[in-house]
Amino acid sequence: MHERFAMNKKKLFLFFVLSVFFFLGLFCTVSAAAQTIPPFKMMLSDNKIFSASDLHKGKPIVLIYFDPDCDHCQKLMEELFKKINQLKKAEIVMVTYKPVSVLPPFEKKHNTSKYSNITVGTEGMGFYLRNYYGLMKMPFTALYDKKGNLNYSYKEETPVDDLINRLKKLK
Repeated sequence: MHERFAMNKKKLFLFFVLSVFFFLGLFCTVSAAAQTIPPFKMMLSDNKIFSASDLHKGKPIVLIYFDPDCDHCQKLMEELFKKINQLKKAEIVMVTYKPVSVLPPFEKKHNTSKYSNITVGTEGMGFYLRNYYGLMKMPFTALYDKKGNLNYSYKEETPVDDLINRLKKLK
């Protein structure tokens, strides 16, 4: 009986070690892949699909992953929309995982239809972008250059002035 317990304990330990290596390998792969714009898809409030291939070529991209109910995300949106004219140079993609029904109130509140460079949508419960970036907190903001290469990402708070300064420095 004691030998059987010891054998099961060894198997469990081996399983644990292999699992850790598997997940670390997966995390490293995701982090390395996150250097370019992911091939995402999202549903817009009019039920149309918008994907990475619909992004304008030759413009910097600001991708913001957010939750409309999150206090930190709301703070970011308030700051962002106060200075939105300084972000005209970029295409701004705002993605949530919430249902499409939350999009119209958000778009109305921030009057996003007024800005041709802003697209708001939901990836739904597929969590492709959440997994791609390894997100644990929101908001998340990624700044990509005109060629689609990651310039900088903010894993927690996004200082809008810093984002604007980084955007200005992009060629």
